[in-house]
Amino acid sequence: MTSQAWSNWAGQQQCTPAVVARPRHEAQLALDVAQAAAAGHTVRALGSGHSFTDACVTDGCHVDLSQMAELVDVDRASGLVRVQAGMPLHRLTAALQLHGLALENQGDIDRQTISGATATATHGTGTRFRNLSSGIVGARIVLADGSIRELSLPGDEELLRAVRVSVGALGVISELTLQTVPAFRLRKIEEPRPTDELLDGYLELAAVHDHFECYVFPYADTGLSIATERTDDPAAPPPRWRTWIVDDLLANHGLGAFSRAGRRWPHRAPEISRALVRLLSRDERIDHSHLVYASERRVRFTEMEYAIPRERISEAVRAVLAMIERERIGVTFPIEVRTTAPDDAYLSTAEGRDTAYVAVHQFVGMPYEPYFRQVEAIMDGFGGRPHWGKRHFQTAATLAPRYPGWTAFQAARAELDPTGVFTNDYVRRVLGPAPAETTA
Repeated sequence: MTSQAWSNWAGQQQCTPAVVARPRHEAQLALDVAQAAAAGHTVRALGSGHSFTDACVTDGCHVDLSQMAELVDVDRASGLVRVQAGMPLHRLTAALQLHGLALENQGDIDRQTISGATATATHGTGTRFRNLSSGIVGARIVLADGSIRELSLPGDEELLRAVRVSVGALGVISELTLQTVPAFRLRKIEEPRPTDELLDGYLELAAVHDHFECYVFPYADTGLSIATERTDDPAAPPPRWRTWIVDDLLANHGLGAFSRAGRRWPHRAPEISRALVRLLSRDERIDHSHLVYASERRVRFTEMEYAIPRERISEAVRAVLAMIERERIGVTFPIEVRTTAPDDAYLSTAEGRDTAYVAVHQFVGMPYEPYFRQVEAIMDGFGGRPHWGKRHFQTAATLAPRYPGWTAFQAARAELDPTGVFTNDYVRRVLGPAPAETTA
């Protein structure tokens, strides 16, 4: 084990842990965790660094799971697959496709590891589809003493409700068992539409499409509708030149250029945002699900996302847009609006309620905190729950009342990590001190 400086994808969280463990298999992982705990180190597992919070920051031990990244077992008949925790989503979905299987739903970024994405309740969109974590039906988790706890259904329902979304606070997951579905194709249509039309009709649009999301732009009256349906039609990806224009030139190079202009001249944000909207155009593609869900993101930003009751979504987005214009905030990134079905993980942002999400972004190098704090104040009024891997300013005291399963999660934490080996400053801030710290 060695020491090595670390930073997240956005480059805004850094640390230099005392040791970095890079296990190749579960037995080595168990030994590494036990040794780090015995040395008095906090232990935090590393994914791909796509979280914007300080969830992975520690001066103790980082566990780099990038060498534990294989598909262990596939049962095509049942759809159950076992996967090592460090496997990135883009590799997992490609491997599943070869077996005629797929994840039921995904988000629009697939660089995260499966364990990192599920630990933070990462999600896609669709009123009938739950987040990634809901597909977990089994797990192997390494505890502070190096012992391995295996959880499965039936029998371990309550602990699995905690482990599905754990923010890394219960141990280091070595392996997950996921429920997958037969592979399928998607037809995605992106097109500009009036902002009022998107917000006034959001609930209906979300209900009639398998997957629906939209982007609305500050200071502009046009947004982007993204409607996706499951289809039996053959794959028909756009020609390479069209993909380059839409996905590379506009979504990355173009957005980057407009964002740099906004950073240099923040007072020109209204003009920049309206100019960006004029470049929006219709695009359609049919392909295998994992190739449609995900898109490449090369423009660096930081992000906040809140989950609120679905029926309040249009009201909430309009409140954010009005605040931006009232305060003349220099922001050119659009606001992303999505939805998911309820689930039962104790710390899931969609636990127990039909949910919609409001995500706001700010380009790297631009001030984000005043903007995000005002957005958070609005979301507090809607009973908002923050994405565990994205910026927020909540504490355990403000979050506990928003989660019916909070006490049950804390009971699981007391059972699996009573001394707080997996509790860093972030976990302590958002989940409270470890049980041993409370009683000390």
